[in-house]
Amino acid sequence: MRSAPQVFGQHEPNTLAQLQDVASRAERAALMADGHLGYVLPIGGVAAYRDRVSVVGVGFDIACGNAAIRTDLTRARIEPHLAELADEIQRSISFGMGRRNRADDAPVDHPLFDDPAWDAVPGKNAREQLRSKARAQLGTVGSGNHYVDLFADEEDHIWVGVHFGSRGFGFGVAYGFLALGQGKAWGERVPEREVLLDVREPVGEAYWEMMSLAGRYAYAGREWVARKVVEILGGHEQELVHNHHNFAWREEHGGERFIVIRKGATPAFPGQKGFVGGSMGDDAVIVEGATSDDPEVRAVQERALFSTVHGAGRVMSRTAAAGKRDRRGGGRVLKPGVVTPEMMHDWVKKKGVILRGGGLDESPHVYRRLGDVLAAQGPTVRVLHTLRPLVVIMAGADEFDPYKD
Repeated sequence: MRSAPQVFGQHEPNTLAQLQDVASRAERAALMADGHLGYVLPIGGVAAYRDRVSVVGVGFDIACGNAAIRTDLTRARIEPHLAELADEIQRSISFGMGRRNRADDAPVDHPLFDDPAWDAVPGKNAREQLRSKARAQLGTVGSGNHYVDLFADEEDHIWVGVHFGSRGFGFGVAYGFLALGQGKAWGERVPEREVLLDVREPVGEAYWEMMSLAGRYAYAGREWVARKVVEILGGHEQELVHNHHNFAWREEHGGERFIVIRKGATPAFPGQKGFVGGSMGDDAVIVEGATSDDPEVRAVQERALFSTVHGAGRVMSRTAAAGKRDRRGGGRVLKPGVVTPEMMHDWVKKKGVILRGGGLDESPHVYRRLGDVLAAQGPTVRVLHTLRPLVVIMAGADEFDPYKD
């Protein structure tokens, strides 16, 4: 008999309905406190299956995640130069669609490009097109809620934080296997509905291999960007905290083997560290899964499949925040949003943040407060460092990117 999903925090009825729908097929399910509506599985959702993986559950930005590097720099050393550093990072790192900025040493010859897993893509042309796109986008940040941030912790150590995923590569893998799972050809557009692939069957095994490859790709891209920024700052890496939050893992829980999907949820086994961002105008944190002798705490961790939040969680859609524009008609406003540029810039100014790029749909007004969602997770995680944002760099407000999550 399946147990009721573990739910942290308060959620909209449609989000809870999505979770219950997934729970009717999964062996176990949970929802983190930053949860909100997604495709099939809510953002912030966790689901465990036996020998099956959900293509839409993992999502279209496969292996989206966060990486943070603690440097040997101090706030006092870089604070006089923050504006210049923000400009240099914006010039050197590519935000939006393609690599077009100053840095041209992304690891485009990484061994992952020769991995046999590429053979899972049907047809030489489709395979080479996807591989070419992956090379071109490795080390690009994308748009939407993807970013490069500079932070200072409670001891004024400088951290570099980044958030993005596998870009067009992961998007192509997701849609390709979504089509195959619905009996269609690779590349054919199909509805974004639940497709559960048996990993013991050829198509499920192939998806698993390509998803895993997208995970390696995302790790390589995030680490290259974060380390490039550390280089720009003139610092050295002291510690790296790095996690996917749109991915599937083979794990053991309660003596049973499962495939665990976390969609907008961070793995948080006892002692495991994670970097969790807030918004452009809020603190971020370094957390770790709690190591507790309290049986009640341990029981909640187990019901949550040792997962926690990946961010603060949206409370407003992108369209509600920024309004609707006519992309073909010169960008004229068709429907205004509830967030104005003045509101967004006033918030980040009061926080003391230097902002480059960023749209109204990413204003702090559209997110919960990170402290609230962490409190709702209770003692399942503990905060190791609180990171105050100094510089936030994102794609421009009008930068369209179909590969953001």
